[in-house]
Amino acid sequence: MSGERSPSGRRSWAGRLRAWVDRTGSEILGWVLIPVGVVLMPLPGPGMLIIVGGFALLARHYTWARELRDRLQVKAVAAAQYGVATWPRIVLSALGGVWLFGAGVVWIVGPDIPEFDVLNVGFGPELPAQGWVTGLGVITSALVAWGLLAYSFVRWRHPEPAVPTIDPAGPVEVSGA
Repeated sequence: MSGERSPSGRRSWAGRLRAWVDRTGSEILGWVLIPVGVVLMPLPGPGMLIIVGGFALLARHYTWARELRDRLQVKAVAAAQYGVATWPRIVLSALGGVWLFGAGVVWIVGPDIPEFDVLNVGFGPELPAQGWVTGLGVITSALVAWGLLAYSFVRWRHPEPAVPTIDPAGPVEVSGA
């Protein structure tokens, strides 16, 4: 890139800044994303994706994070293949996204709920963490779920294998092809 190095062979200020961001900035962001994702795990929102993003950034700098990322990738691909293996799983996953989207809308609208106690903790008349931030987080989770479902469907859903049928009067034909 032009402007990276001066005629004396030294990096320009922009080149040094880019190198710092590439190394230190991505490492700091990775370390910040992991606890943020852990906090978001019990809350509505894409907490697990944020944790995986943090590990992906740290994998650029640490061998242990690279090994963990590779194991997570293998498990994620296996789960995605399992999730699109049958039509009932695909439909249930899509309906889960519909449920999340609806829950997000409910959290934004914020209807009054009856007051009740669970383990001496009172709830009502408002939903816990009611508001557009929580609702938007849940809706974002639904959109991410639908996007991942669509990607998994395109990437790993294969048509049913052709089943050979034998016709006693003729040659073997393959149905479904």
